[in-house]
Amino acid sequence: MTDIATLLPPLMSGAVGPGTLSGLARLSGGANMESWSFDWAGSGYVLRRAPSAAYMADRPFGHADEAALVMAAHDAGVKAPEVVGVLADGDGMGTGYVMRRVAGEVSPAKILADPPPSLLGDLGRELARIHRIPMDRVPAAIPLMDTREALAELRARFRSYGGDRPVIALAIRWCEDHLPPPADPVLVHGDYRMGNVMVGGAKEGGGLAAVLDWELAHRGDAHEDLAFGCMTVWRFGKLDQPAFGVGSLEDYFAAYEAAGGVKVDYDRFRFWLIYRTLWWALGCLQMGQMWRSGADPTVERVVIGRRTAEQELDLLVLLDAEAPEDERERALPSSPDIAPAPAGEPTNREMVQAVRDWVEGAIKPASQGHAKFEAVVAMNALGIVLRDLDAGVRAEDRALSEALLAGTTTLAEPGLLAKLRRDVLEKCAIDSPKYTALGQARAEWRG
Repeated sequence: MTDIATLLPPLMSGAVGPGTLSGLARLSGGANMESWSFDWAGSGYVLRRAPSAAYMADRPFGHADEAALVMAAHDAGVKAPEVVGVLADGDGMGTGYVMRRVAGEVSPAKILADPPPSLLGDLGRELARIHRIPMDRVPAAIPLMDTREALAELRARFRSYGGDRPVIALAIRWCEDHLPPPADPVLVHGDYRMGNVMVGGAKEGGGLAAVLDWELAHRGDAHEDLAFGCMTVWRFGKLDQPAFGVGSLEDYFAAYEAAGGVKVDYDRFRFWLIYRTLWWALGCLQMGQMWRSGADPTVERVVIGRRTAEQELDLLVLLDAEAPEDERERALPSSPDIAPAPAGEPTNREMVQAVRDWVEGAIKPASQGHAKFEAVVAMNALGIVLRDLDAGVRAEDRALSEALLAGTTTLAEPGLLAKLRRDVLEKCAIDSPKYTALGQARAEWRG
């Protein structure tokens, strides 16, 4: 923070004009990028930058192109932030850019507790505006997605991560078998969901205030953006509201089409809903790889790596309709027995519990801002370990995964769907016990 406080003033003086830096603070959250809020010359700004040079090394475009894209979107009338400066090598702060701060709420929990009446329509309208940005206004570095090649990359990544998750293998094979023909490309935001949109309060007039986080933008199929915010994980517990946790798909699609978006194809939408759920399952696994490589050593990476369990559950919910009816009605096998804890010296479980209690009682209360957020994440990590030590089982199976990838085994195999259902329920109960979809799946599957 001290370095940023020293290095920001020269940048802001050149970009905006004379002023004094105040209120510099690291914002909580932000799974991939650092965000710093500050004031300069009486106005609010946000610095967005990479946590490390290694993080940006394999990205298709850098922050300069991302900033140019955000500026193009802002100029086209999209509610994108206004970029006022881009970091250069001589600035000493790495890569990133500075935007004018937008007033509003970004927390999905707070937004979804009482969403503005206009929000679903705003989301549909704004996405249509993004998709209508002329291609000649999009920076040349923004890549064109070839879905077949992207799917092949997901398969390769799955194998590089161990290739032992049967539900992920099932989803890869389904996507390969249901690949839609190419669509006319539009600018795809790539991360259009709750958590990346800002909603104004009463003072700001309510409704959608800004679309954030453009780092995953590319040229591609409009239905990819349409589906992403409708994934179960991005509805933050609002399972009865399939569009962003805010409303119905029909109302969302109607608002999008009325604002000039492409005609929605439900089969294409389903493909992208499954594809992006698969993509995020592998994205969670990738977080663990980033920690192992040292590219991002934060405890948050480790915890997000275990959120793969949520996506495996969601994938099976989406795909179990492919199984015969008698398999969908089959009873689940029993949960595995838990071995009794040994007596004597403190067990691994007790030692982890002692550390977790110490973080909760001594570290968390004394922390503030991002440090407090990290303490909570550390407690979550230790909670996962405690539950895993109790259970002593996981859901990995490389041989079954290979058979599903090859198509030699399908959900028509007697008992397979029931086994997969039990496995994902047990795994999600360890890694994400508060995940809302877990309770619903238990009820529907009688698990």
